[in-house]
Formats: sequence, structure tokens, C-alpha cells
Amino acid sequence: MYLNKSTSLLGALLALFAMGAEGRTVIQNKGSDTLVNVAQAWAEAYQTVNPDVAVAVSGGGSGTGIAAMINGTVDIANASRKMKDKELKMAQDRGHNPVEHVVGYDALAVYIHHDNPADTLTIEQLAQIYGRDGKAKKWSDIGITVPGCKDEIVVVSRQNNSGTYAYFRKAVLGKEKYRTGTLDMHGSKDVVDLVEKTPCAIGYSGLAYATDHIKMACISNDDKPCVSPSVETAGDGTYPIARPLMMYTNGEPEGDIKAYMDWIMSDEGQCIILQKGYAPVRPVQCN
Repeated sequence: MYLNKSTSLLGALLALFAMGAEGRTVIQNKGSDTLVNVAQAWAEAYQTVNPDVAVAVSGGGSGTGIAAMINGTVDIANASRKMKDKELKMAQDRGHNPVEHVVGYDALAVYIHHDNPADTLTIEQLAQIYGRDGKAKKWSDIGITVPGCKDEIVVVSRQNNSGTYAYFRKAVLGKEKYRTGTLDMHGSKDVVDLVEKTPCAIGYSGLAYATDHIKMACISNDDKPCVSPSVETAGDGTYPIARPLMMYTNGEPEGDIKAYMDWIMSDEGQCIILQKGYAPVRPVQCN
């Protein structure tokens, strides 16, 4: 792990223990559950690029990665939301300087059960379902009858340390809070798995977690034609709930961390994020 000048002797000793048996440099990478699969794929592929550098990847949510960046215990923090001003200040007060790197784009898909007849949902309908003061408690409240569903809508969300949670709230609810009684899932895949098995359910998660056994709603906003979530609509920003995916470093990256970040932004690294279902930061030619 890379260390700044303010790192304690204890931190240095812990970093030495983090070195592999062969004395390889270990880059600590933590955060967004949305990004964890592609981060792991990057780490594995990078072993063939530079075998002397190992990238240790863990998830836990954007909040977990950002907290580690604030505390100076991680080299790269993955996030599906921007750091808040107060988080940046907390990091700076501790001698750290988070620098943002946009590494791709995601369409935050709205998932419904395969038997749900809805094809299109509006941002206003989503606000009525997810908002604290929303009036849509049953699918019939928005004119939809779902086979096998007679009870209230099962509203599936993410835990509040998730960047996906924060971004969906900002894009759909604005300043309103989430309704009470949501089922808050730890991971993106957990959301999709639950909705797939629950006729009454609705949930939101990254596009890369889509399967053939679940539907993604086409989303409309401000009376405009609906847009389906896809790599293309995430990349060009036409999907109403598209978002950037970010990695934060402590200052401008140097040495092995810079080489790794440069590789992520190269065609090879960007083709990996495309293969994982996200939009690259620029057009790339992939084999």
C-alpha cells in the first residue's frame, strides 16, 4: 500500500504485512458494490500487465470506500456517487486530498418482476412509490395490475451507505426522503434476486446486474418519450437515471497507482468495463 508522509509507524508496519510473500506492491481498492465486479476483473487482468503489483479489491458500498479514503486506509476508493463537500473537508482536515477520476458510466435500472405488465414508468410514478409522502402503495394506485400480486408494492432499496441509494434518491426524490418500510438490500445483486422472485416487487440497481429473468422498465421524465437503460443511453446521458462511476485517489496518483489508473483508462481497461455492462468513458475498439 502507498503511504503519505503523515502515515504513522503503525500504518507503515501494517502496510509491510500487506505485502505479498513475494514482496509485491499491494494496492488497496475498496468501495462501491456497483463497481466491485469490474474492479475485480481489472485487478485480475492487471496481473498479466504487471505481476509485481497486486490489487486487493473489496466492496461494502461507496460510503465504505469513501470513509476509508477519509481515514487514509485505502489507495483507491470506488464510488457510484460524488464525495460530499463535508466528506472532502473531513479528508482534507486529516491531511488527505481526494482526487476524482470518472472511469465509466452506468444506467441505474429500475427492475420489476417478469410478470409485471408495465413497460414504462415515469419519474413521478417512481417518486410516488419510493417517496416518504408517496401515494402509490399498491400497483393499482398507478393503474397497473400485476398477476399474483394482491398486496402492497414490495419496495426494494439499498442500504444508506450505498452510492446507488444516494444517487437514486437525488435523481428521483430530490430532497424528499425514502418511504418507511423499504427492504434495504446490502448488494446490487441482492436487489435483482429479490425482485426476480417477488411478483409485487420493484427495485433499482446497476445495469450490469440485469438477467433474462427480470424486466427493466423504460423510464420517462417531463412528458418526454421513455428511454430504456443500456450501455449506449448511459454513455450519452439520455437515460434519465444515468450516472458516472468514479475512483478516488489521495492526490494525483503516482508510481504504481498512476500506472494502474492509466491502464484502467486505456483501451484494454475500458474494454473490460464495457464487457461488464457499463459504458466506457470514450469510444473504444475491443476485440
